[in-house]
Amino acid sequence: MSSSVFVLTSFCTAQFSSTTQSNAPPPTGTALDGNYFTATRLRNINVNNKGAFANVTAVNVNVFPALSGLGVSNALLVYPPGSVNVPHTHPRGTETLFIIEGTLEVGLIDTSVPVPMLFTQTLHKDDIFVFPRGLVHFQINKSKQTVRAYASFSSTKPGLVSLPRTLFGVNIDIDVLTKSFEVPPSVIKTLSAQQS
Repeated sequence: MSSSVFVLTSFCTAQFSSTTQSNAPPPTGTALDGNYFTATRLRNINVNNKGAFANVTAVNVNVFPALSGLGVSNALLVYPPGSVNVPHTHPRGTETLFIIEGTLEVGLIDTSVPVPMLFTQTLHKDDIFVFPRGLVHFQINKSKQTVRAYASFSSTKPGLVSLPRTLFGVNIDIDVLTKSFEVPPSVIKTLSAQQS
């Protein structure tokens, strides 16, 4: 099953005012040129180089309509020293991560086995790592240098489920979380306050 709309033509034009995407080429007489197929969002990106979290600039169908129906999207990730891309999943797309510069620690949790397995790897410049669709994964920059990476997804909208924000930022009943994690309520309150 595909995670994106299948294109019946070479490309399609996104019509975001509609609830569906068009699988038709642009109407006759509509002026299309190379600009339609060019995304310039990654030019001159200003990032916070001192933050605790990675800076992610997505290039998906919402900001680059030419991707509509093509089944792909991308993101530029910049990891300041000591920063993390928190444990998360992409429910509608597989991700490949290409290291442009620096060294990055990555982790992937396989949940298809009775006891979940953690796979970790240290990635260097020009390495590529794959995170299969729906599996929890994370990245951390343990170096003193900024790391730049480029992610590609097998979906125009791969989705993002941040585990910290999902579990501790939506006011789940504290009893559910204290029993699930077997910790006192004070721990859950501290974690929840950080996600507010």
